[in-house]
Amino acid sequence: MIQNYEFTVIFDADEEKMKAGYELVKSTLERCGAEITKEEDLGIRVLAYTIKKQDRGHYVYFELKADTSKIAEMSNVFQLSTLVLKFLFVNPERK
Repeated sequence: MIQNYEFTVIFDADEEKMKAGYELVKSTLERCGAEITKEEDLGIRVLAYTIKKQDRGHYVYFELKADTSKIAEMSNVFQLSTLVLKFLFVNPERK
């Protein structure tokens, strides 16, 4: 079943690592059939706590339509990647 999702991802603040992580996220979303309806680069921000030895992160926000069965598959890819510090999928209809 296709549903709307809000997806926020935090990359390393280093520009090269951020670009590599961004490409990983975009290719994974496309491979899993997600349709990106909005994308917003929120820039580098100080993290509330250290994540993977980083105190700053580059935030990117997406709104997308994706099959609910593919969310777990995408989450596994992002969890295993060293390029993604944190991510969160939110279904705005279930708030």
